[in-house]
Amino acid sequence: MPAVSMADSSSIRVVMNQAKIVKLARPADTIVVGNPEIADAAVQDAQTIVLTGKGFGVTNLVVLDIDGLPVVDEQVVVSRQTVDSVRIYRRSNVQTLSCTPFCESAYKTDAERLSETELNASQ
Repeated sequence: MPAVSMADSSSIRVVMNQAKIVKLARPADTIVVGNPEIADAAVQDAQTIVLTGKGFGVTNLVVLDIDGLPVVDEQVVVSRQTVDSVRIYRRSNVQTLSCTPFCESAYKTDAERLSETELNASQ
C-alpha cells in the first residue's frame, strides 16, 4: 500500500474496497470521517491512519492533534476500480463483474447497493 503525504495533495484518492496508508506530520488525537458509509479510518499508530474506501463518493477526513489543532482536513474521493471490471445493465438491474481473469460477480457494499437503488428510482 502506498502512503499518502499530507503536504503534497489536495484530496486523498482511494479505490473502493481497498486501503491506503495516510502518514501524519504530527500525532493525532481525534479522527473524524464525514460519511463513514464512503470511507473508514483506522488508527495504526499516533502518526499513521489506514483509510479504507467503503462506497463510492466524496467525503472528508479531519484529524486533530491533542490541542485541537487540525493535522489533516482533506477531501476523500472514493472511486470504483474500473480496470478489469464490466457492468451489465438490464433495465433497472445493474450487475458488476470483476474480470481478473475470469468474470465473476463483484462484491457490493451496502452503500453501493443503496446508491444504485436510489439512482434507479429517480430515472
